[in-house]
Amino acid sequence: MVRCPGQDTRYWTPEDIFDVKCPFCNKELEFFKDEPFRICPECEAEVRNPKIDLGCAKWCKYAKECLGKLAPQDDGEVTMCDRLIAEMRDIFGDDRKRISHSLKVLSFAEEILKHETGDPLTVRAAAILHDIGIHEAEHKYNSSAGNYQEIEGPPIAEKIMKKLKIHDEIIEHVCRIIASHHSAKNIDTIEFRIIWDADWIVNIPDEYPDLEKKSIAELIERRFKTEYGKKMALRKYT
Repeated sequence: MVRCPGQDTRYWTPEDIFDVKCPFCNKELEFFKDEPFRICPECEAEVRNPKIDLGCAKWCKYAKECLGKLAPQDDGEVTMCDRLIAEMRDIFGDDRKRISHSLKVLSFAEEILKHETGDPLTVRAAAILHDIGIHEAEHKYNSSAGNYQEIEGPPIAEKIMKKLKIHDEIIEHVCRIIASHHSAKNIDTIEFRIIWDADWIVNIPDEYPDLEKKSIAELIERRFKTEYGKKMALRKYT
């Protein structure tokens, strides 16, 4: 999908990228003008963008197709990302671990997306919904294993995205990503690679808690699929 000039970073000015202090821990977070929120990597709080500017998305009739932008609600403008997060939270209920994981993956995916040429809505939807089948997998198979998530996740994600009237092409792509986000089978799009790396960044401490830095570096070099995702992981863990 070709991005319109109003949302294409090639046409932005230096003022369109800025730092905001996390109100909970004071860590500086870099924001792009069109990001509604970020997850603070220090305290894991959700930090809203106080200067959000969606440019032409506020009036362009193609805004929904371009960014998934929804009409203004009583409580202000709500993005498709916000609606997807609300649906994810509804599925996970009081499972804070899975909600937190999905939001962390979203945060890292958006960071990688700044340096890669992926479709923003596809990346954000896949990040938010990538583990959406985990409860159903636990219910059906008494297991949260990745292969079961890949079976159960796509139908749930498809239902959510159709409810939100996301384009069929994006729905199909997101479902393919979810169906391969543990096995990396039958898909190798840039959007898939971004989600793969973001998920790995979040999972490394749990999957390899005792691994030495040298071994972690070798793992990252071997497993990661984007250059910037690799840089982020090496900076974070080595």
